Amino acid sequence: MKSVVTGGSGFIGSHLVDSLIDAGHEVIVLDHRVKPHRDDVEFKDVDIVNYSSVLDATKGCDYIFHLAAVSNVNHVFEKPVYSVEVNVQGTINMLEAARQNKVKRLFFASTVWVYTGCNGTYVNEEDPFYMPGAGHIYTSSKITSEFFIHDYWKLYKQPFTILRYGIPYGPRIREELVIPIFLKKAFSGEPITIHGDGSQYRNFIYIEDLVKGHIFAFKKEAENQIFNLEGKERVSIKKIAETIKKLVGRKVKIEYLPGRPGDYAGKEASNDKVWKVLGWEPKVNFEEGMRRTIEWYKSVNGIK
Repeated sequence: MKSVVTGGSGFIGSHLVDSLIDAGHEVIVLDHRVKPHRDDVEFKDVDIVNYSSVLDATKGCDYIFHLAAVSNVNHVFEKPVYSVEVNVQGTINMLEAARQNKVKRLFFASTVWVYTGCNGTYVNEEDPFYMPGAGHIYTSSKITSEFFIHDYWKLYKQPFTILRYGIPYGPRIREELVIPIFLKKAFSGEPITIHGDGSQYRNFIYIEDLVKGHIFAFKKEAENQIFNLEGKERVSIKKIAETIKKLVGRKVKIEYLPGRPGDYAGKEASNDKVWKVLGWEPKVNFEEGMRRTIEWYKSVNGIK
């Protein structure tokens, strides 16, 4: 089997490449300028906004895993036009390339943030989008892409699977996210600062669990379906800080600052469907995942 991974040099994409190779796939990484972390995969420097390049780069592949996107919400805020070009036009280009090249299935990396405007705290794949509540151009770009994916199935019968990611963490995590920010402060002797009481939470998911969900999604039952890949346990900002303090093996100070208006408390996306249909569930608890993440962080930063 030959699989293309767009964004395969990034945090999630690089781990997916590892899992696909372990599963016996021939992997082609499509990324722009950034080479993969390993040498046993083919690399194509492709800008997904360029349709002809995408069409050529995906010829002969069986599956496309479309992860490439502007995913840093701050970058999306600063460059909305460019971000929409990448996140929306890029997705349409991948869909059309999949159709023209007769790709067996396109897997799309969406996000649980599409539930932002939904009523209530607990949500699942059947909850409808509430457009005025999307709240961010990044979220809207993912919602839009999901609509186009369904259109390509209805109009052209291009098979798909949409995977709505929870908040991943683990080795190779992007440095601008909360966990590496806290780790940097902890190991540099700076206090970890928390705005408010730290009760804001997410259901973090360890990166290896997340990418295993993609392997489960090869099952026929996953075709033309949407699945949440969410963590099982609530993890508050306070718990992240306290877990780091417990595991780093040195004195770490935690400081609480006044809360910021508009801090998002979070929603919980159900994994019931993915468990019932595919038999997938996350295995690594937060403390164990953080233990592995801290060991990686120490190794790449030369910390003893």
